[in-house]
Amino acid sequence: MGYLDAWKVLEEMVADFRRKGKDIPTEAMTDLKSAKTMIRILKADARCGETVQKIEEYLGSVESYLISEGERVFGAAYATEWLNRLSQASRKAVQEEDETRFVPGLPREQKWIRVKPSAELTVKRLRELAEDSDLSYKTQDDGSFLVYGKGESVKDFVKKMTAKYELKDKK
Repeated sequence: MGYLDAWKVLEEMVADFRRKGKDIPTEAMTDLKSAKTMIRILKADARCGETVQKIEEYLGSVESYLISEGERVFGAAYATEWLNRLSQASRKAVQEEDETRFVPGLPREQKWIRVKPSAELTVKRLRELAEDSDLSYKTQDDGSFLVYGKGESVKDFVKKMTAKYELKDKK
């Protein structure tokens, strides 16, 4: 099920309510935010069986409020239009987001940065810069280079990386 797509439709519906001057209760907004968080958790670790149940619960709660309130305030045609959009979004296959904000396997206290290697900054050079900055690193499945460690060390890494790139760029 396309949870993220369904979430986006509900978010659009909330925006439409607000444009029309209708307030959304705090509980509905909290459920919408919680659904987004659970979707991110599911993307990070699909083995969490309870996560799917929570996502469906949160989305269902928000959907039932918005559809019933939309029908009551704006009419049956309004509710039917949004139900159709939700139905289409729910049927979409799960699509990967370009960027994952949560990186499983990294300790919470560590900062990280994802870098795409280029002709100027090859994986070898990135490894050297990471080691010089006393950081750990991983090469990810998509070819990007994940560098992580203490916050100040990550900042140092970025400074070194940009300095090396600027020197190469000026020549």
